Amino acid sequence: MTSVSTILAGRAGNVIRVEPDATVLQSLEVMAKHNVGAVMVMEGSQLVGILTERDYARKIVLQGKASDATKVKDIMSTKVVCATPQMTLESAMAVTREKNIRHLPVVDESKKVLGMISIRDLVNAIVDEQKLVIEQLQQYISS
Repeated sequence: MTSVSTILAGRAGNVIRVEPDATVLQSLEVMAKHNVGAVMVMEGSQLVGILTERDYARKIVLQGKASDATKVKDIMSTKVVCATPQMTLESAMAVTREKNIRHLPVVDESKKVLGMISIRDLVNAIVDEQKLVIEQLQQYISS
């Protein structure tokens, strides 16, 4: 079975992050620059939260707050669900379904942040894996 580390393999060292004291507007600029829907909120090397487009919509836009005056720490989600590099794709997908989340930071045993995966990453990897299995089965049947 393929693991989460397979998804991260192509993006080694690419941890998209903001500081808790950054403004929400600054974090949105980071998200736009990297074309992502969430950023990890980190103090030094420690993961302290996650900020998603959903947080922005519900905690800024709907409440009439100003994104250039609100700090990330004031609206970030602090109960962050994480994946490990060894977790299977199926297990990670189950977590996203059970917790109703779209993004999973990936941390190792020492709590070092390795990156983040999205539900789209998981779907694409699972589809690729299934295509390979189908091709192998077709070759087996044909021979």
